Amino acid sequence: MTGYDDRDGKIWMDGALVDWRDAKVHVLTHALHYASSVFEGERCYDGKVFKSREHSGRLLKSGELMDMQIPYTVDEIEAAKKQVLDANGLSNAYVRVVAFRGAGPDMGVAAARNPVRMAVTAWEWGSYYGDAKTRGAKLDIAKWKRPSPDTIPTDAKAAGLYMICTMSKHAAEAKGCSDAMFLDYRGYVAEATGANIFFVKDGEIHTPLPDAILNGLTRQTVIGLLKDRQIKVHERHIMPEELEGFEQCWLTGSAAEVTPVGQIGDYNFEVGNLTREIAEGYEALVRS
Repeated sequence: MTGYDDRDGKIWMDGALVDWRDAKVHVLTHALHYASSVFEGERCYDGKVFKSREHSGRLLKSGELMDMQIPYTVDEIEAAKKQVLDANGLSNAYVRVVAFRGAGPDMGVAAARNPVRMAVTAWEWGSYYGDAKTRGAKLDIAKWKRPSPDTIPTDAKAAGLYMICTMSKHAAEAKGCSDAMFLDYRGYVAEATGANIFFVKDGEIHTPLPDAILNGLTRQTVIGLLKDRQIKVHERHIMPEELEGFEQCWLTGSAAEVTPVGQIGDYNFEVGNLTREIAEGYEALVRS
C-alpha cells in the first residue's frame, strides 16, 4: 500500500491547501517530542460529516484542557473540512483534524511561545475492523490500564493518551486479535484502544461510566438510539468477571462505527439481533 506521506491530493495546513506530499513539519516540532497534540477522527457520509460541529467543538475543548489555545473557531474548522473534501473530490471519507504545538523559540517541556498549528486531511477508509462487522471482532485484554483523571486530562482527545493504545493493539494483533480492551486504574472495564464498549444482558444494555475515559460522540449517539427504542441503558462500573454473564457486545467510535464483538479474552459473545439492529440504526442515522 502507498504510504500516507506519498499520495496525491490536498491537505489543509494553517489556513491554506497544500499538495499532500508537501504537508510537512520540522523535526523539532514540539508535538513530536512532548505529545502536545489533540485531534478528531470523523466520517463523512454522502457529502456530510456526521456530528461535524460537535467534533470541532470537542477539538477546541481538548486544546483548552491541554493548555493549548487553538487559533481557529468552529466555523473556520468547518470551512477547512469542506475545502479538503471538495479539493479531493470526496463524499464518503474519513476526516482527521489535528492541532499541535509547532517548532518555535522554545524546545523543552515548556513551549508557551511556540505557535499552535492545525491541519485537516481526508481519505477513503472502509471498515475499521475489516470483516468483524459480520462475524464479530476478537479482542485481547490489555496489560496496560486507563489512567486516573487526576494524572492526565482524560476528557481530552489527546495524542499522548494513545501511547498505550498503540502498544496494546500491536500486542493484540500479534495474538491474532483485532483490538484490545482496557481496564481502568481501578480495575473496571474501560474501553478498547479507540472505541467505547457496550454489553447486552437480558435485553438491557450495560456500558462503562465515562469517568476515566472519553465519552465518545458515537457512544452518546448510540445511547440515544437505544433510549429511543425504550431499551434500558445502565451506565455503570463493570467488573471484568461480569463479562461471563453478558450475551452480546459491540464497540462504538467514529472509525469503528458500530462493530460487533465475538470474543474478549476467554469470553465469547453472540452477534445477536440487538447488536445488528443498533448497527443498522446507526448506519441509517448517519446517512439520513
